[in-house]
Amino acid sequence: METKFENDSMIGGLLLNKTVNVMAISGRGLVEEARKLHGLSRVCTAALGRLLLAVSMMSARLKTETDSITVTFAGGGPAGNLTAVGHTGGIVKGCITNPEVELPLNALGKLDVSGAVGTAGEMRVIRDLSLKEPYVGRCALVSGEIANDFANYFLVSEQQPSLVYLGVRVEPVSGEVRSAAGLILAPLPDCPEEDIEKLEALAPEIASLSRHIDEGDSLRGALDKLFDGMDFEISDEMTPLYRCDCSRERLEGVIISLGEEELTDIIENEGKAELVCSFCSKRYNFSEEELRALLEKAKQKDDPEENE
Repeated sequence: METKFENDSMIGGLLLNKTVNVMAISGRGLVEEARKLHGLSRVCTAALGRLLLAVSMMSARLKTETDSITVTFAGGGPAGNLTAVGHTGGIVKGCITNPEVELPLNALGKLDVSGAVGTAGEMRVIRDLSLKEPYVGRCALVSGEIANDFANYFLVSEQQPSLVYLGVRVEPVSGEVRSAAGLILAPLPDCPEEDIEKLEALAPEIASLSRHIDEGDSLRGALDKLFDGMDFEISDEMTPLYRCDCSRERLEGVIISLGEEELTDIIENEGKAELVCSFCSKRYNFSEEELRALLEKAKQKDDPEENE
């Protein structure tokens, strides 16, 4: 399943005499698709939306279609775990354990993302770059607000100081996504300290990025205004996608992996099976005949002599 939105865009570039990496995204349609697929509450739309935006930006420059980045937030909050998977070009999918959880607004009158996600856990990042072993990084959550946690992860686990902004605006009653935007600024090693201070001074304006887009600015127009006079050069432009790559063949592999004993138990007690994709809610039904055929494959897998 692939969903593409006309106004969603992602821009990569450089700032301040090519000493700062820029990646920015406008993904209202992408986050709205996630909201519809998962039946997300307002606060869960904001939480999962922020994660999708971040992972889409992180995965934009992956080199091959088999490369991926998977990020999971396990903060112990009522929304449960949040997971997003990204592929090259900003293709992303995501899920959340308890999508209907809703909370009162926080003390600032904003959606209580931190309360939904929780802060008593960690974020885990798996970078699978088609090598022998994927890189796995872990970092304790610092706020549960998603953006601050990514900034902390980049600093602690990847030794890359970064300014991270993620914003999702939703309609108060319907919960429909009005705008969704993200920005990652990563100074390169040769970035002068005074330029880093310039970036830090931009923080209030950066925090208004999703509002500017909500008011009608394009992502490019908003960035041109934000980085006026800072030698902003665009190097990449792409369209982020919400795409789930589930398939019947992949789900067959999941069933086979259950093993002979558990699969036999399902056949004898249920006579059928239904699997639901966590990322797009598509349902896959398997008849008893199909399960028995998969059972034979499971037996062959479990019996080393059968594979000789």
